[in-house]
Amino acid sequence: MDIFNVLTAIGGLSLFLFGMNIMGQALERRAGSQLRALLEKLTSGKIAGLLTGIGITAVIQSSSATTVMVVGFVNSGLMTLKQAINIIMGANIGTTITAWILSLAGIDSGNLFVKLLKPASFTPVLALIGIILYMFCKSAKKKDSGMILLGFATLMFGMETMSGAVSGLRDVPTFQQMFILFKNPIMGVLAGAVLTALIQSSSASVGILQTLAVTGQVSYGAAIPIIMGQNIGTCVTAMISSVGANKNAKRAALVHLSFNIIGTVVWLMVFCLLRAIFYPVFLDDPSSRLGIAVAHSVFNVLCTVLMLPLSGLLERLVIVLVPDTRQPEVFAELDERLFATPSIALERCHAVAADMAETAAVSLKEALAALRNLSPDLAASIREKEDKTDHCEDILGTYLVNLSTRQISEADSREAAKLLKMLSDFERIADHAVNILESAEELRDKGLRLTSAAERELSVISAAIHDILDLSLVAFLQNDMVCAAKVEPLKQVINQLKEQLRTRHILRLQKGDCTIDAGFAWLDLLTNLERTADHCSNIAGCVIDADHDNLNLHQSLRDVRSGSEDFQTQYAEYRRKYSFPAFNRKDRPC
Repeated sequence: MDIFNVLTAIGGLSLFLFGMNIMGQALERRAGSQLRALLEKLTSGKIAGLLTGIGITAVIQSSSATTVMVVGFVNSGLMTLKQAINIIMGANIGTTITAWILSLAGIDSGNLFVKLLKPASFTPVLALIGIILYMFCKSAKKKDSGMILLGFATLMFGMETMSGAVSGLRDVPTFQQMFILFKNPIMGVLAGAVLTALIQSSSASVGILQTLAVTGQVSYGAAIPIIMGQNIGTCVTAMISSVGANKNAKRAALVHLSFNIIGTVVWLMVFCLLRAIFYPVFLDDPSSRLGIAVAHSVFNVLCTVLMLPLSGLLERLVIVLVPDTRQPEVFAELDERLFATPSIALERCHAVAADMAETAAVSLKEALAALRNLSPDLAASIREKEDKTDHCEDILGTYLVNLSTRQISEADSREAAKLLKMLSDFERIADHAVNILESAEELRDKGLRLTSAAERELSVISAAIHDILDLSLVAFLQNDMVCAAKVEPLKQVINQLKEQLRTRHILRLQKGDCTIDAGFAWLDLLTNLERTADHCSNIAGCVIDADHDNLNLHQSLRDVRSGSEDFQTQYAEYRRKYSFPAFNRKDRPC
């Protein structure tokens, strides 16, 4: 073992860690929709939560990332501590899949078909397919598939490089003594915990242990305590992520640590007891990659079997360790911890944007109600909702921009762009609600009243505004193309209604049936209603854009108005639905 072997081992380790990282990122991008589906099926049941944790971790190949994501969910109020406990337990089992994949490198047989299962046999083919997909395909999904294959090939090549470089350690006395020292269970647990804490990945540290197993110096008696320690070391990432989080998020991170410490202590005591009484012969046998994968899985399954029935006690334990205070719990609407899984972070953005959209729509409807029956509570509610939409626009805009700078899938990138384009429209609808409220307050404070004709006209255009708000909201919340297509013809009708109402207002002024002050408030009101319809049209246009993979809003709206039969039919229907009786200049409009 010389300096060149050391350098080769370092290079192999670097490739191994790099390959694992890019493969995990590409897997997450490729499986974004599946991750969201898994979370949508999440229930408070123990088994459902356990399976969710296993599934998510199996997809993204990192129990640390899953736990950080869970801490973020709890911090945002999207998940209870009880649900988090079950998912964290499942994550510990899901992370063992990596060790099984890496154990394929230890296959050794003269049989042709068995040799084909060895990564050294098929990795070059995967690398070739991966580079073709990545370099020559335009589809983002195919590029991500190529990155998965390239990442896997890189980590397996790194592992083979490490194995070749460290194989000479079998003859180094110091190395032999080190693993004899690790036969002391306490030292083995500490070694596993420290190594995993440094690289912040139990999957990677287990892979390194599997690589060292090729030296023949790592006995099962030393490997098992090291594996136990690796489960404790992987908790560092979640503990760091909980800094600055609320109490329940801190408890979720502490659940991860407590679960692994308790499981390690209990099963380490059982291990030491069995070794002292029976001393199984296999403990002195050299471990293999497959044997380490088996030990890793068995240990994590045993920990879950032990702790799952006691999850309630575990919950009470962390509540005692992180007690409640008199200050109310504060939840983060958008948590940067979710950046560890961008598709989940984007789903959270969509949920906040949906709440913002509903708030804006309700505020506009309340403003229309205030024109007829203004009250202090109603005015306060409208202004409170406008403040909320302002806040949502600020946090969503910043969060989405930061999210867009990360490596996300093409579909997620389009969704982020769609949300960014819509934010100002939601916020402006709430602004127009306040403007309408101010018109109502002006009429009240000046003792002005609308004429009966104006009130009848207002009821017609208000009904149209209610309709277009509902259509655009459903189009956004449910990605409903049918509703989105109905918005533009209704918006054209509302524009015409506004012009008709302005003309009728001028005729009333000429006949002396309306005061100038009331007229100013009426015109401001019409302007705000028309602009509300414009923003609804923008929202529907963005939904259509996203469906057609197009970001040119004006072109999309021109296409909708291009004279299609559906547009003309809808337009004619809305004109009939929202129409006024003929206005006769000789008749009084009131």
